Amino acid sequence: QITTVSGNEFLFQSDIDFLILDWFHAIKNAIDRLPKEQRITSRNLEFKLRRSSSIELLNNLDTESKEPKPEHRKSLIFRLNYSASDTNDRNRIKSRLKKFISRRPSLKTLQEKGLIKDQIFGSHLHSVCEHEKSTVPQFVRLCIEAVEKRGLDVDGIYRVSGNLATIQKLRFVVNQEEKLNLDDSQWEDIHVVTGALKMFFRELPEPLFPYSLFEQFVEAIKIQDNATRIKCIRSLVKKLPRPNYETMKILFEHLQKIAAKESVNLMSTQSLGIVFGPTLLRPEKETGNMAVHMLYQNQIVELMLSEYSKIFGSEED
Repeated sequence: QITTVSGNEFLFQSDIDFLILDWFHAIKNAIDRLPKEQRITSRNLEFKLRRSSSIELLNNLDTESKEPKPEHRKSLIFRLNYSASDTNDRNRIKSRLKKFISRRPSLKTLQEKGLIKDQIFGSHLHSVCEHEKSTVPQFVRLCIEAVEKRGLDVDGIYRVSGNLATIQKLRFVVNQEEKLNLDDSQWEDIHVVTGALKMFFRELPEPLFPYSLFEQFVEAIKIQDNATRIKCIRSLVKKLPRPNYETMKILFEHLQKIAAKESVNLMSTQSLGIVFGPTLLRPEKETGNMAVHMLYQNQIVELMLSEYSKIFGSEED
């Protein structure tokens, strides 16, 4: 609340501290612009600033006054000579925060000390395999085993979504390196297992089909002659890093078993291509050709399922 020299009263009210400060500085600047005579006349006036239920007296014009000001534990006291120290305090806090952030240990350091464990989801495929000393992530193997044990005949397997909350719970368990038993009753919904497997591949920083080979796979699927197309795809698959090749081989062998049960589960090679195409391969940078790319992604997966033995078999096959 402000009382002017003429006796008019104005009430400014807000719960936002910075807004109150802005008002305060604007009022101070207006007072500073007053003619010197008016400042002297109003020398002993008290300007009241009301915030919520508290009232503080601002005798800022009388800088020599030593009269104590009433205080309330919940109130904010703004004096004209307080603004500079307030700015200094804020700068000091910012400086301390910057120092604290700059001194934080790196993720690598925390991992070396065992404070943060290597994640399974969201990590590079080769990193997961190196950590497990394998060529195919254990989680991928466990999911495939579970699906082949109790999901081959399930209608819409891999197409139907599982409960997202349960999938996230499974993701958490895997990342915490807890002993995983997919036969546990909490994972009885096979769509949760398939959903988690798709999520694993979707969250790879670089997809199962590496970015560097994406355009070459797209060009290969465009080849009209089927024999030449298969030969080209096979050649590209052979170029894959070993973890990518071994994981891709076991996954496509599994999906081929799913497609073989199409009459029961209604999942054809085309349906599986639609589900897994965008999950397993994608361009590093999305362009305006997203719809076209998606068509090729689906066709690549579909062809590799249909011609699995020719693409992943030995040279003699």
